[in-house]
Amino acid sequence: QVQLIESGGGLVQAGDSLRLSCAASGRTFSPYAMGWFRQVPGKEREFIGFITWNKGSTFYADSVMGRFTISRDSAKNTMYLEINNLKPEDTAVYYCAADTTMPVTSQPDEYDYWGQGTQVTVSL
Repeated sequence: QVQLIESGGGLVQAGDSLRLSCAASGRTFSPYAMGWFRQVPGKEREFIGFITWNKGSTFYADSVMGRFTISRDSAKNTMYLEINNLKPEDTAVYYCAADTTMPVTSQPDEYDYWGQGTQVTVSL
């Protein structure tokens, strides 16, 4: 069984930067890709982007292009999400997920494992 644990969330001010981590543990971990999503109450889970595990190729949603950067350290089985110039509308619970099969998509249902989420709150 694979476990994903997010960390790094918290209360920040608008304009700050933040780096979230997603650490994977369990049996041999070798996903095809890992992704980041976020969700606010009453809304659907929003795709942020993904990174392919072997090549490190990234893809982002248009809505976050330019401020969000996904990276990974495969030796540590850890993925990161760096967010720059945080805005109040970035307030959400941020989730990481692992997709074990091709093709990787932006659809939450295609992901096989999920973390518990980490809250990011951005104040003015």
